[in-house]
Amino acid sequence: MSPVTNFSDRTHPDTICLFDVDGTLTPARLVISKEMEETLVELRKKCVVGFVGGSDLSKQVEQLGPNVLKNFDYCFSENGLTAYKLGEQLASQSFIGYLGEDRYKKLVNFVLRYIADMDIPVKRGTFVEFRNGMINISPIGRNCSHPERNEFEKFDLEHKLREKFVSALQNEFPDYGLTYSIGGQISFDVFPTGWDKTYCLRHIEHENFKTIHFFGDKTFKGGNDYEIYNHPIVTGHAVKSPLDTQKILKELFDV
Repeated sequence: MSPVTNFSDRTHPDTICLFDVDGTLTPARLVISKEMEETLVELRKKCVVGFVGGSDLSKQVEQLGPNVLKNFDYCFSENGLTAYKLGEQLASQSFIGYLGEDRYKKLVNFVLRYIADMDIPVKRGTFVEFRNGMINISPIGRNCSHPERNEFEKFDLEHKLREKFVSALQNEFPDYGLTYSIGGQISFDVFPTGWDKTYCLRHIEHENFKTIHFFGDKTFKGGNDYEIYNHPIVTGHAVKSPLDTQKILKELFDV
């Protein structure tokens, strides 16, 4: 994409644009388009650019390309619990360190029993994905195909499977201090309260940005963009697709 330049060399050095990945920069779990890449190249000449996603870095590399650490000024994986600035890794946090092994096992055992009792049309594999700063829970399993992913999303919209699952976890573990955040098409994230996407703001507070734009598609209450979209120091933009993102960027920055 674009060569790295000092923040001070940008047209608006005191402005940063942060982007969700799925549904904002790319179609869900698909790769970034050439058009979006070109838009971000031009945007990076105007301001500081970063992404903040719930997935781990390996999945973001699959979607945003192998040079992702060079193509974005800030890379916030797992909501910023794993973070990079200009390709250099910043301090990280551990979910297992927060929760402890015994409590974690109780949580996972409950999740697996709950999924075993769910009556849904298709089940595949990887129902619980352990990440550095969170776990991701998928009733259908993350190994499902893209068509199966789309069908599950429709089924979930009708039957509210993930909403009911989250309610069951909240009732079972009220003292764990966890937040459950529905995102994407097939899963939801579980992480310590306060470790939502607003966590990434800790990494940039010393930069004294005057304007922080955030673009995301899951900005509704319970969605994994909700907290950062509504944060008082953030200017939030709700989008429905990558094309929507590009349209708003054209209006704001003429890129």
